Amino acid sequence: MNDRTSKLNSEFKRLIAELLTKKVKDPRITEMFTVTEVDCDRELSTAKVYVSIFSTNADKADATFCAIKESEPIVRREISRIMHIRKVPQFIFLKDGSLEYGQKIDKLLYELNKKDGND
Repeated sequence: MNDRTSKLNSEFKRLIAELLTKKVKDPRITEMFTVTEVDCDRELSTAKVYVSIFSTNADKADATFCAIKESEPIVRREISRIMHIRKVPQFIFLKDGSLEYGQKIDKLLYELNKKDGND
């Protein structure tokens, strides 16, 4: 990844998080979320946007993610207006499962350590 793409990824990440929080007024966005990473291709045609949603309610988390995905045209239009770049990529929102995966690994390690201590 070149330096320009890296800077754009960072700026997109910041702006997308800000726009989803302040500009997108969808009542389905009820859960706390964070944009964890943005990965643009070299041609700036598409960018994968990884989103982590913090919720104990799976239905609310799914509704929040759905609303975020459907807000892509608004986000894209606003970024085009703010950044004044020639080409704004299509944003593809994906769930970032790394947090859940990390928690699962932590739990497994905890259980293993607990078993070793009890033997």
